[in-house]
Amino acid sequence: MTRRARAGPRGPDSTPAKVSAVKKAAASDGAASAARVPQYPIESVDNALKVLLLLGERSELRLTEVSEYLGVASSTAHRLLAMLQYRGFVRQNERTKAYGPGTALTGVAFAILQRFDFRSVLHPFLERLNAELQETVHLGLLDGTSVRFIDALESPQAVRVASRLGRSMPASSTSTGKAILADLSTEELHALYPQHELDGLTSRSVRSRDELEAQLALVRERGYAVTSEESERGVSSIAVAFPPRGTPGRIAFNVSLPTNRMADVDQRHLGDVLRTVVAEAAQLLHG
Repeated sequence: MTRRARAGPRGPDSTPAKVSAVKKAAASDGAASAARVPQYPIESVDNALKVLLLLGERSELRLTEVSEYLGVASSTAHRLLAMLQYRGFVRQNERTKAYGPGTALTGVAFAILQRFDFRSVLHPFLERLNAELQETVHLGLLDGTSVRFIDALESPQAVRVASRLGRSMPASSTSTGKAILADLSTEELHALYPQHELDGLTSRSVRSRDELEAQLALVRERGYAVTSEESERGVSSIAVAFPPRGTPGRIAFNVSLPTNRMADVDQRHLGDVLRTVVAEAAQLLHG
């Protein structure tokens, strides 16, 4: 055995009853620079920005919802959404006809996240997990149907799972991905996975949406996700997702270890440790 297990509707100045994280940030920034309506407001631009802010509260929008939120005719809302779709800021689900964030919007979000490096806030918690559990730990971010590993610390043990820092893997084949996907509604999950068949990495990977949904139900019941050799032979992992509200993207911590060592550890204990640390770390992100 090698000594490393490789792992791969409202006016601009009105206050809605419920304020999203995006709106809170906008309000905070605006207080210092533009606390009143511009002298020459452009209604169409304002409406487009309202739609994007609304996407910060909801994963999908329907035409009727946008029309009612903006207080405009359906034809006007449709033209607005069509332009946002043309520029890549929204995408339309062909099956449900609902609108969700497009690649241009997520691209802007990721660029901003890189400047606000929440990894520096969360890294001490990874260090704590690494020291306590003596195994490789990761911070993962959901990106479409993939998980990107954006921070990691390797186990100090000779036989260990190597860091997956910088790698992207199918979310359905990783504990990190499953932990995050378990927080999605059925509609959100089906929008991500419109096809019944799923891609996988090994013979033990989830290959159908039905199987994935059954496993996600177990994740919700346990409070953590577990995989064994689904992303790579010889590698097992446990993950806990951060609460989606108030966090900079859908993220999770995981602990990864050689499969032959998983049999010797208490999965529930690992899950409990992860849940405790995630709860503490999430408070810092929420401010």
